[in-house]
Amino acid sequence: QVQPEESGGGLVQPGGSLRLSCVAPKSVFGTYMMAWFRQPPGEQRELVARITVSGFAYYADFVKGRFAVSRDSAKNTMWLQMDLLEPEDTAVYYCNSLPAVLTWGQGTQVTVSS
Repeated sequence: QVQPEESGGGLVQPGGSLRLSCVAPKSVFGTYMMAWFRQPPGEQRELVARITVSGFAYYADFVKGRFAVSRDSAKNTMWLQMDLLEPEDTAVYYCNSLPAVLTWGQGTQVTVSS
């Protein structure tokens, strides 16, 4: 079972920033749209942002203007720059292709709290 590898989470104060990283297999990264998802405590997983192979990005309304997704095909890596973080952004963040063809990884915990 092939999983992506997420990293970069942590504890941050409201208004702070974090940058998440996702490494995925080359066979998937070069073929599929990639996406960031999150699962807040007690809630279902939701789509946060997605980016096409050519680099066009789309965002959920609740992160527009605050988050930015990017990717580097040479490194099979995708990033999520998160600024102006809010307590409501607290969640486990996951990456996967879209549609999700990889086994879900462990995710990376983001906690926004003062």
